[in-house]
Amino acid sequence: METQLRAALLAWLRADPVLAAQLNSVTEEAPQRASPPWLGLVTSASADWSVKDTPGREVRIALELHTRGDDPATAAALVEAIENRIAALPRAQDGFAVVTIVFLRSRVEQRPANTRAALLEYRFRLLAA
Repeated sequence: METQLRAALLAWLRADPVLAAQLNSVTEEAPQRASPPWLGLVTSASADWSVKDTPGREVRIALELHTRGDDPATAAALVEAIENRIAALPRAQDGFAVVTIVFLRSRVEQRPANTRAALLEYRFRLLAA
């Protein structure tokens, strides 16, 4: 279910017209050739979250947003759009259902060459369909 969730989440984020207008790339890991801003699904891990009669997984996913510029408000608006899109992920997916989506934490840092990075971590609890 972890791999299925990763694919569904990437497709969902790529399909958003607001994000598509603002991001140069939405991809797994860091894109090979893309200038900021870009969003990468950088890591995930899963554990058993089964119930008596249904297999399940708890999946933790981290996404990293890379932007460029002096104004932190620009990155903040983009992070908010990403968070809103993740919260709206349809619960019924092909092969599984998303039971809960929980924001866990974020970390934002200024990096060299006038770039910023924001790491967003989420917990998804899934049950097989």
